[in-house]
Amino acid sequence: MLAVPMLIYIFGFTPLQATTAALVVVGTAALSGTVPKFSRGEVLVREALTISALSATTNVTFALLAPRIPEKAMTSGLALVLLLAAWSLLQRPIRPGSERRMPIPILILLSLGIGVITGLFGIGGGFVAIPILVLFFNTPAAKAAGTSLLIIFLNSSIAFLVRNGSWDQVDWSLPLIMAVVAIVISRIGSHQSSRVSQDLLKRSFAALLLSIAIFTLFETWILAE
Repeated sequence: MLAVPMLIYIFGFTPLQATTAALVVVGTAALSGTVPKFSRGEVLVREALTISALSATTNVTFALLAPRIPEKAMTSGLALVLLLAAWSLLQRPIRPGSERRMPIPILILLSLGIGVITGLFGIGGGFVAIPILVLFFNTPAAKAAGTSLLIIFLNSSIAFLVRNGSWDQVDWSLPLIMAVVAIVISRIGSHQSSRVSQDLLKRSFAALLLSIAIFTLFETWILAE
């Protein structure tokens, strides 16, 4: 999720280049994180495959539309997605009880929204699934996290293939380095996460996302004028 703003504001990528390159970074990191969680039974494969399949329509559509969208609209939309992600991190489970399967209507709406986020902004969109699974259906956090990683990998792969017309516009050396670093961080995080307060991590990351979102809006509408 941080790959897009980093590529734009630190390394000078255009929004189209950044959102295309970020698909490789987040997709690779997500695959690396999915493997150990799958081996521990922490991935709900049916939900992940269903969400990815349902989101394919909006994913492909907005991936094709991305080159035609003005840069201001792209960065403003990215800021809103970051705000949504920050908000989702600060929410707590509101329905205690046993684990339940996701109702079809909500599953469809969720999937379509994830497709828009992935196809347009180069973000896997799995973070949208976590609050739905945890907040409304009381799915264990570990399974929700594992499932979201598989969703990110699948959706990022689809969007990346659809964006093949933008591949030659990207200098891939930096995104590939970022992908390797993301894998290392993902591995370290999976081993060290139990030693750090999860509530502190979520609040800290939410604050970071909020700060980046505000900066993105400020840079788009104030500094760029």
